[in-house]
Amino acid sequence: MYAHPQHGGGAEVKNLRKAGGAWLKQCRLSRGLTQLQVADAVGLGNYTMVSMIESGRGRIPPESYGLWAAVMDMEPRDFVKEIMRYYDPITFGILFDEKNK
Repeated sequence: MYAHPQHGGGAEVKNLRKAGGAWLKQCRLSRGLTQLQVADAVGLGNYTMVSMIESGRGRIPPESYGLWAAVMDMEPRDFVKEIMRYYDPITFGILFDEKNK
């Protein structure tokens, strides 16, 4: 069962976070950035949190989406739409899934 996106959740939530982390890592690598460079750019102070997010053990706080989008050279709307796929798939499905229109 899917849990609230802001809370721990079960295996499905963990799998989604891992997939989201893999997507973020791919974005970072395609930009040629290190975890430390991303951490500095989004104001995290060290790379550990970037590592946790990329491994699915953490989430990007919504108030930081704009910073992350800029670092990944994406429009904020496109970044949020993609990260929502992993962090809040129910809302994503309602808003963007053609089956729900």
